[in-house]
Amino acid sequence: MKTEYLMGNGAIALGALQAGVNVCTGYPGTPSSEIIETISKYNKGDVYVEWSVNEKAAMEVAAAASYAGARCIVTMKQVGLNVASDPLMSLAYVGVKGGLVIVSADDPGPISSQTEQDTRRFAEFARIPVLDPCSPEEAFEMVQQAFEISEKYATPVILRPTTRVDHAYASITYNENYTPKQFEGFVKDSKKWVIFPRLSFANHTKIEERNPKIGEEFSSYGANVCTGSGKKAVFASGVSYSYAKEYLQNRTDVKLCKIATPFPFPKSFVKNALDGVEQVLVIEELSPFIEEKLLQLAGENKLTVQILGKATGNVSHAGENTCESVARNIADFLGESLPSVTDTSDKPALPVRPPVLCAGCPHRASFYAVKQAQKGKKSYFCGDIGCYTLGNAMPLDMVDTCLCMGAGITMAQGFNHIDKDATSFAFVGDSTFFASGMTGVVNAIYNKADMILCVLDNSTTAMTGHQPHPGTGKTMMNEITAKVNISKILEGMGVEFIRTVNPFDLQNTVETIKQAAALPGVKAIIFASPCIALFKASQKCGVHSSCIGCKKCISDLGCPAIYLKDGKAVIDGNLCNGCTLCAQVCPVNAIKKEE
Repeated sequence: MKTEYLMGNGAIALGALQAGVNVCTGYPGTPSSEIIETISKYNKGDVYVEWSVNEKAAMEVAAAASYAGARCIVTMKQVGLNVASDPLMSLAYVGVKGGLVIVSADDPGPISSQTEQDTRRFAEFARIPVLDPCSPEEAFEMVQQAFEISEKYATPVILRPTTRVDHAYASITYNENYTPKQFEGFVKDSKKWVIFPRLSFANHTKIEERNPKIGEEFSSYGANVCTGSGKKAVFASGVSYSYAKEYLQNRTDVKLCKIATPFPFPKSFVKNALDGVEQVLVIEELSPFIEEKLLQLAGENKLTVQILGKATGNVSHAGENTCESVARNIADFLGESLPSVTDTSDKPALPVRPPVLCAGCPHRASFYAVKQAQKGKKSYFCGDIGCYTLGNAMPLDMVDTCLCMGAGITMAQGFNHIDKDATSFAFVGDSTFFASGMTGVVNAIYNKADMILCVLDNSTTAMTGHQPHPGTGKTMMNEITAKVNISKILEGMGVEFIRTVNPFDLQNTVETIKQAAALPGVKAIIFASPCIALFKASQKCGVHSSCIGCKKCISDLGCPAIYLKDGKAVIDGNLCNGCTLCAQVCPVNAIKKEE
């Protein structure tokens, strides 16, 4: 046995290895990304690991392996579950053979996501079990138990950690000598594995009969706990339970109940916990899921208990819970004053640091070139999910819309179809192009849209931690593979105008954009330059005495490496990557490359 201090995602990864996982698939998305990366790190070569092209592909690869009896884990963030929902909904009806665990990491806040959606709602919608860990230690145990539940009931199981569980650290003791599961292999049976309406109808009935049995089993599940006594009770789940426990410590005058299995709801456990209770406060992230289940159970059993929570305004509907917010919630509920704390009212305010593109980021050069080429012309700039969403910030102001992965390409078509006088641009990263962009390009060609596709190819999946993708030539099994060529894909689709430019060659890039804008139909420009995190700069830029203090380098680019001092521009050598974009923008050539 070995003990390591691990991130929650690392604990989930090692838990899966302990459970004998055979196949691990996923698509990177904060806060879930480190699960696949940790499995890859500890993999001895006998577990198959891949970054799939998107979450749907990941779910389908794992589904087939599960049909053969293999234990599989699929990882994603909550918005990725939307992409995987098509196969998952069918899997819920067809069922599985080998344990299939879906880790869908929710992001209260949201800290790095488009939405604050609640995966527990999705689990209920799909009619499959969901487990809600409150700590890295519990996540390590739960993922192993999830495989057992999955195989016992032949159903996918969702593990739903949230950001503070994924990114918390704890000491995890595990067996280094893990052994992947031995499995039978796929047994052909079209009556079981081929989904038809008749089969779905029969299986739906079985699911509804099965779920109350799982709920009853969950009532004796060890992670569902209730301590203390009294007429007041606090119900909590996930990391909110840890916060509540920290506030209440070992008090016995208040009941503290943890719901680790939100669906199917452990009704017997909850009914016992509510015995003698007159008032309940429910603390959870994100939606009032447990709160509503308690109200439903109280109504079914005619219990005279008051349920307080999000619906009553006692707990915030939006954002993540914190130790401080939970302490306030419980103190108000109990009619107590918060314990005195050190007065920090005189501390200076934290500086405001809005997210910006890194110094030397090639996306800044790409956006700036398009902005210069389209100066004075009516244009729509449709963004997408990735680092380049930050192109919306001033002074670039080059992202008019951002909806979901791949949507920029199709939204540009929508603008074009209703406004022929404007030029529509779609910005998409190389990883996002592979994940969900190609369908939109086909749609544009087929429906004769007039738009310019801008592929911002920085050779990595930068925003989520620089994971490989089909264009990088390397897999998560550390194998060298063929690089999928974006230009050839576009050519095969039927795009006739395809140009690859270096965005830091500003003049050529601007001219190429103007050429594309003058042509009808679907045009594509690939802005190819690696992310600055992939290489070490060999030169920097410096400002010479000829600077006239016009601020054009600052006001046009917004590069964090450039600032004003004594009326002159100054470049921070610790941040500069020598991209030379500022040198090309300077009207008096006061910025030069330096070794």
